[in-house]
Amino acid sequence: MRIALDAMGGDYAPKNTIEGAALALKALPEIEKLVLVGNTPTIEAELQRVGCQDSRIEIFHSTEVVDMHESAARAVRQKKDSSVSRSIDLLKNQTVQAMVSAGHTGAVVAASVLKLRTLPGVIRPAVACLIPTENKVFVLIDAGANPDSDAHHMVQFAIMGSIYARYVLSRQNPRVGLMSIGEEDTIGNETTKEAFKLLKRTRLNFYGNIEGFDLFANPVDVVVCDGFTGNVVLKTAEAAALAIFASLKHQLFKNPIRKLGASFAKGAFQTIRRKMNPDTYGGSQLLGVNGICIIAHGASSPLAVKNAIRAAADSIKYELNPQITKEIEAYEESVKEVGARS
Repeated sequence: MRIALDAMGGDYAPKNTIEGAALALKALPEIEKLVLVGNTPTIEAELQRVGCQDSRIEIFHSTEVVDMHESAARAVRQKKDSSVSRSIDLLKNQTVQAMVSAGHTGAVVAASVLKLRTLPGVIRPAVACLIPTENKVFVLIDAGANPDSDAHHMVQFAIMGSIYARYVLSRQNPRVGLMSIGEEDTIGNETTKEAFKLLKRTRLNFYGNIEGFDLFANPVDVVVCDGFTGNVVLKTAEAAALAIFASLKHQLFKNPIRKLGASFAKGAFQTIRRKMNPDTYGGSQLLGVNGICIIAHGASSPLAVKNAIRAAADSIKYELNPQITKEIEAYEESVKEVGARS
C-alpha cells in the first residue's frame, strides 16, 4: 500500500504528523511506502527528532502550506505547490493509492473535486465520519463537505454511507436514518421532507427520521444530513464529550474520598475515554471522489494521525469506490425509469 501524508497540514504540524507517521509505520507492516509531503529540511529534522529511519519513508518536497483561515478556493488556485495540492497530485497520477491530511478541510475537498473529479454518477462528494456511542459506532454523512445540499444529494450521501458501513463496519444491511426535528415524515424543512420521500423509494434499509436524541440513545448505522447540520452535530458531540470528561475529572478529584473511589474505577474510566476518543477513529473519508482521501481533525494528535493513516490503508483494502459507482448508477437508472413512466 502506498499512502501520501500531508506533513504540513494541521494545527500541530509537522510535529504531530511526523510522530503519527512513525507510529503508523510501526503498527502497519502492510504499508509499502509512506510519502511525506512538505518542506524537506523541516520533515527531515522532525524525523531525526523522533528517531525514525524507516526505509519505507519517501519525502516529496513542497514549498507552500495552506493556512487554516485561508479561502479554500483561493488556496487551491494560488498555492499550486502546497502540501495539500501536491498530496492530491500524487494520488491523481497514481504514485500513491490514498492521501491523508489534517489540514484545511475545505482545501482538501476543493482540490480533490478539481483534480480527481467525482465518481461516475456522483453529484457531490461527502465526508463520512465515524461517531462512537455506548454500544456501537455509526456513520455520519455529510459531516461538512456540502453546507447546502438538496434532497437528491442526500439520497446519494445515504447510498455512499450505507456502502461505507457495509464494508468498513461490517454491517450486512445497515439501517439508514435521516436527521430531522421529529420522527414523523411530515416534520422537517422542505429538503428533509423531500429526502424522506426519495429515500423510501430506494433499496436502502431506510429506518426513517431520527432526532438528535436518537443519535446516541438508539443509533442507526448511517445518519444522513446536509453538511452544515452534520458539521454542527460532529463538533457539538466532540465538545460535549470533552466537557463531560473535564467536569467528571474535576468532581472526582475534589476531595480524598472521591479520589479514592475514582482509583477503583480507573479501568472503567479509561475504557470509556478510549472508546469515546475521536483520535481512536483517526479521520473521515471523503466519499464520492475518484480517489481515497482521508481528512483528519485539524488538532489531530499523533495517535489520530496514525489512525487516519490506518483508515487510509483500510479503504485501499475495501475498494469502496467501485461499489459506490455501481450503486449510484443503479439508483440514477431507477430514477430515470420512474420519470419515464410518470
